[in-house]
Amino acid sequence: MTPPRRLSAALSAALSLLLLCVPLLGCSPPRSSHIVIGAKDFTEQTLLGELLAQEIEAKTHLKVDRHFYLAGSYICQQALLAGRIDAYVEYTGTALTAILKQPIDRNPQQVFDTVQRLYQQRYHVTVFPSLGFQNTFAMVVRPSTARRLRVTTLSQLVPDASHLRLGVGYEFQTRPDGLRGLEKAYGMHFAGTPRVMDLGLLYRALESHQVDIIAANSTDGPIAAAHLVILKDDRHFFPPYQAVPLVSDAALRRWPQIRPVLASLAGKITAAGMRQMNEEVDGEHRDPAAVIREFRKEHGL
Repeated sequence: MTPPRRLSAALSAALSLLLLCVPLLGCSPPRSSHIVIGAKDFTEQTLLGELLAQEIEAKTHLKVDRHFYLAGSYICQQALLAGRIDAYVEYTGTALTAILKQPIDRNPQQVFDTVQRLYQQRYHVTVFPSLGFQNTFAMVVRPSTARRLRVTTLSQLVPDASHLRLGVGYEFQTRPDGLRGLEKAYGMHFAGTPRVMDLGLLYRALESHQVDIIAANSTDGPIAAAHLVILKDDRHFFPPYQAVPLVSDAALRRWPQIRPVLASLAGKITAAGMRQMNEEVDGEHRDPAAVIREFRKEHGL
């Protein structure tokens, strides 16, 4: 059937009204009767979002909606302030530099105190104590590269850095605690222009010798699984990145029973434990929800 060449006046008016309404609906905060937990778009964040969601569901019997795979810190922050999500897990160093635009600080307690204070003052968001581990940036090389160059630290890498091809994620290239700051702190420069790619592709690029060194995360599962080498940040450039739940005060007022549940998660995850869970999902292709259920059972949660 040939489609009509003209719409009726009534239909045209209806479509125009619909098009006007769509942006308004898109800007309006949700009116969900459930708690909404957010997460960024990588495996660890999915696991941590699932941990918060499962704990709330188990301990309070409240319904939790999951809004995972949000693009990054900025998107999660905007979603939290707009009321589209009620909570997500952030990292203190990221919060300090990327969100709050504060100078880099390498004292973990001072960073936490600053982040907690400014989130409350500026955004009416409560920062809960650390889940027990930090996920810092990590400069990772193949074992063969570490042996050939005889390096274990970033300082030792400086003379050879200009011969190495670097792979990075999108955020690392632009953040103040990322590439430019690292190069300045160590006086090093890598070969050519860094290859920018999704975090999940970095390890494939390293394994296939497309790059020689990657800016990864210290709790990534493939590091231990592939026996890769993290070069020690011996000048302590990277700030602490403790994993902390962020929850809007509005959500805490609406559902006060979630406060003790989230507080009870403090100190429950080690870096090794987080790395293992990441590998179970990425390397063994297990369901994140099942991995978290198993973790909660093993730890009496």
